[in-house]
Amino acid sequence: LKQVFNKDKTFRPKRKFEPGTQRFELHKRAQASLNSGVDLKAAVQLPSGEDQNDWVAVHVVDFFNRINLIYGTICEFCTERTCPVMSGGPKYEYRWQDDMKYKKPTALPAPQYMNLLMDWIEVQINNEDVFPTSVGKYKEEVL
Repeated sequence: LKQVFNKDKTFRPKRKFEPGTQRFELHKRAQASLNSGVDLKAAVQLPSGEDQNDWVAVHVVDFFNRINLIYGTICEFCTERTCPVMSGGPKYEYRWQDDMKYKKPTALPAPQYMNLLMDWIEVQINNEDVFPTSVGKYKEEVL
């Protein structure tokens, strides 16, 4: 279990919404609807009177947390030796480009690719210009 929570691994602790905030209430509503066995399309519909950008932000963070949990369960089995290529089967290979260290699409082992991807996503989620923490403060051009 200690390996799963190793800070050098891609697995990260869940991002949380502060209790008492509107985003926390939206998160609770989203969780309740997803866990109730209702129609998925209805579960993700924007609740009446809520800001669409805030609703999307809640689901993006929830999705990020779920992907971290899933990847955390397999990361010890997917090493640079066992997963030398980030692929989507035999026909698709994913290459990393970030315009900083990797200026051109670069083939990387799956664990390295996933670490870079999860770091990049976390930076986006923590970027106030993309995901403001104040509810209702989104700029129109963000989404």
